[in-house]
Amino acid sequence: MKSIVTIGGGTGQYALLTGLKKYPVRLTAIVSMADDGGSTGILRDELGVLPPGDVRQCLVALSEADVLMRDLFTYRFDKGGLRGHSFGNIFLSTLEKLTGSFEEAVLESSRILAVRGKVIPVSVGGMTLVCGKDGELRGEHAISRAALNDSGTLKLEPEAYANPRAVEAIEGADAIIIGPGDLYCSIIPNLLVRGVADAIKRSKAILVYNCNLMTKRGHTDGFSVSDYVREIENRIGEGRINFVTWNESAPNPTLLQKYAREGQPVGPIKTGEMTKFKLIGADLVSLRVPVQNPGDVIERTLIRHDSDVLANILIEKCLGGV
Repeated sequence: MKSIVTIGGGTGQYALLTGLKKYPVRLTAIVSMADDGGSTGILRDELGVLPPGDVRQCLVALSEADVLMRDLFTYRFDKGGLRGHSFGNIFLSTLEKLTGSFEEAVLESSRILAVRGKVIPVSVGGMTLVCGKDGELRGEHAISRAALNDSGTLKLEPEAYANPRAVEAIEGADAIIIGPGDLYCSIIPNLLVRGVADAIKRSKAILVYNCNLMTKRGHTDGFSVSDYVREIENRIGEGRINFVTWNESAPNPTLLQKYAREGQPVGPIKTGEMTKFKLIGADLVSLRVPVQNPGDVIERTLIRHDSDVLANILIEKCLGGV
């Protein structure tokens, strides 16, 4: 059975895992610990816990528990003092306080949700994503909403070190899949953790990067596929990526119009540009439009990957089947 490690965070990693779970493979999700928005940010600030949000999404994606249990962990309060909070976030944070360990909280939640696979925080220490030479932008949420003039100044404070379990999973994987997800706020924070990029370089695994569907205003304006790849390679080394998936179809015109101020479809590789990876283009946009939860205080994109199509391409075209 092939071992697949995914690296990311947010709804992109949730979509990826939802599709891959249907195949007979060993899955390990390595999750960003830089999130500080919405419910997660409040719990971090008020309780001093590690960010539960992205981990919760991965746990639910890999869960084989009944629908009611999965719905319980995704339930978001829309009234009162708990408005905006996800029950799953509160549950994970409570377990962390009870056990004294976020990793133990994730392991216990994995058992409760009958998770098929492993969910591993990229680091077990607290961290804050910082941008700017003088650190003028602090926190993933603030950076996500701001225009970035120099992405190269992204760093973590304090310096974060890789979870040994994450390093072990990367080094022993048959395939490593990075993305999809917010480039500077979900993907690259994982690669900034000391030890992660080196583990990827040492690993003999096939490396796949799932390129985003849409650019992000103020972050990746005008980016083509190769621009995204370049930003990843700046952290893990040139030529390490073997395959790149890219959406070559236009999203729903209504959604495109709605998000015109937020971004545009990612452009193809520029004519004549040489690449060291194999580009796999397909119709990757989900036709199902998710409904924004009334209790969710964060505006989320509704243009997302089709989990089943993406997983099938990864298994059949990148890994050569299972």
